[in-house]
Amino acid sequence: MDFEHARHYAIERLTHELASELTYHSIWHTRDDVVPSVELLARHSDVTGDDLVLLRTAAYYHDIGFIERRDEHEAIGVRIAAATLPDYGYTSDELQIISGIIMSTRLPQSPHTLLEQLLADADLDVLGRTDFLQRNQALRAELACYGTIVSDATWYRSQIQFLNQHHYCTTAATELRHAGKQHNLATLQKLLGEAHPSAG
Repeated sequence: MDFEHARHYAIERLTHELASELTYHSIWHTRDDVVPSVELLARHSDVTGDDLVLLRTAAYYHDIGFIERRDEHEAIGVRIAAATLPDYGYTSDELQIISGIIMSTRLPQSPHTLLEQLLADADLDVLGRTDFLQRNQALRAELACYGTIVSDATWYRSQIQFLNQHHYCTTAATELRHAGKQHNLATLQKLLGEAHPSAG
């Protein structure tokens, strides 16, 4: 597996082909958010060797489908990976594993293997981080660009519901992010309480 060239291909396409309206699902989300998160979770879960290479590859390709469209972007990402990665020495068995890892990020998440669980958790690592509100506003701005414009109260309610329904799959993510997620949930509830009642 020529991981470095596979990574470079994904980064180039994400950098140059993602729509500017994608203020959340940007190159930053993949390169500076999900990849470092999945590497951190992998270390805590003792994932090494080829498994780690497959996991990191899937992380770089998990949102590449956004270069074509937002709907079903995971399936598009699988197609792009399947068309690209054999050029870099990935086998059909390895592609099957990577495809499963990419699809594990689809909401609602339903990962099965440890590698799938790790990327699913990394994709929502932000829920338990201190930059949650900043990234959450980037997501709101992105959705507004595509026509989903809601009041503050409606937004906060939807995000509270999402955090309440979400559970980290791995022990590593639970240990690292659960407390932070509870803090962010309390912050959202406070913001909802401050939102103008007639606004939602």
